[in-house]
Amino acid sequence: MSEDRSKPRRGGIPRGLARTGPALFSYGFRPFFLGAAIAAVVDVALWVGALTLGWPVGGGYGFVAWHAHEMLFGFSSAVVAGFLSTAVPNWTGRLPVSGRPLMALSGLWAAGRLVMLAPDVLGLVPSLVIDSLFLPVLALVCGREIVAGRKWNNLPIVGLLILLALANLCFHLSATTGRFGGAPSRLAVSALVVMITIIGGRIVPSFTRNWLNQHGAERMPVPFGRFDGVAVVVAALALLAWSVAPGRPIATGLAAIAAIVHAVRLARWRGFATFPERLLFILHVAYAFVPLGFAWIAAAGLGLVGDVAALHVMTVGAVSTMMLAVMTRATRGHTGRRLTASPLTQISYAAMLVAAVVRPAVDFAPEAATLIYAVAGMAHVAAFVLFLVEYGPMLATVRRG
Repeated sequence: MSEDRSKPRRGGIPRGLARTGPALFSYGFRPFFLGAAIAAVVDVALWVGALTLGWPVGGGYGFVAWHAHEMLFGFSSAVVAGFLSTAVPNWTGRLPVSGRPLMALSGLWAAGRLVMLAPDVLGLVPSLVIDSLFLPVLALVCGREIVAGRKWNNLPIVGLLILLALANLCFHLSATTGRFGGAPSRLAVSALVVMITIIGGRIVPSFTRNWLNQHGAERMPVPFGRFDGVAVVVAALALLAWSVAPGRPIATGLAAIAAIVHAVRLARWRGFATFPERLLFILHVAYAFVPLGFAWIAAAGLGLVGDVAALHVMTVGAVSTMMLAVMTRATRGHTGRRLTASPLTQISYAAMLVAAVVRPAVDFAPEAATLIYAVAGMAHVAAFVLFLVEYGPMLATVRRG
């Protein structure tokens, strides 16, 4: 394809895409969503194999640490990159990263996944250095565009990317010094969940309003306002307390408050009215895991459930489900498809919800832990295999229409 960059209109903002090379690198969501789905399938399948069949995964990093790292900083960072590299140009009115720069950025992410798959091949320290480069570079790219576009209200997203990058470094340090787990994992989850409360808190009611308006509804979602700002702050405080002092009264209390506040926030968006359109309804379902996750954290602080189960309500429930929901909707919208969930898409949602519900059940049936891990893991794999079957061709080919 030939180079196609639109000229700035007089008095307007320059927009356009670099069209040289494969369609896969014409827009940020394409390589990153495709890579995220492949990572979700491969990583979780290897994790299940390591648990049930003793497969050697992760080398000297350790298969437990490897699994947690790849889901938090491999899979999740790709979805975040795909969303932001597509959304930031819309926020700023500037040209998106595409063509060769996008190849380089997505290649850096892919390099991290390859070296982490077998870190002993290159050496543990060089592998961790390569993996640690992607998130700071992504933060730099997004920050540059937001500052150049003077969209100061979006700078908190850059701060969360930097926090995620720092959590990645701390995770590596803790894993390689024998102190795996703890604060770095919770800090990473917290950064991702705060992103959901900020970005999801804007797109979910907005998409819902558009859909309800098209279908002649009279009652609309409550638009973003002061209550939503308070809800984000409460979530951030609760997650910070949970990250540094899990189980302490302040963390437990703030989590309980956050659960109530975000349940009220979700109720204001009229999610049940969107049930006929699963592509939209799944966004509400995914967000429901945010207050549920806070409730689980509070319950863990009271000793009613385990800390690890609370972590997985947030990761599999809120993070993975929301990411699958955003990936399907954004891919359909940006490739010219109808904004409706096909039967295959709905099955992928169902599989993800099975994973989200089954994984925390280990707390209630620890004797069946291996079976529960396997069922939840394969349901997660199935969700993203179905995504690849349906959406892989959309991501890798020229936009239709």
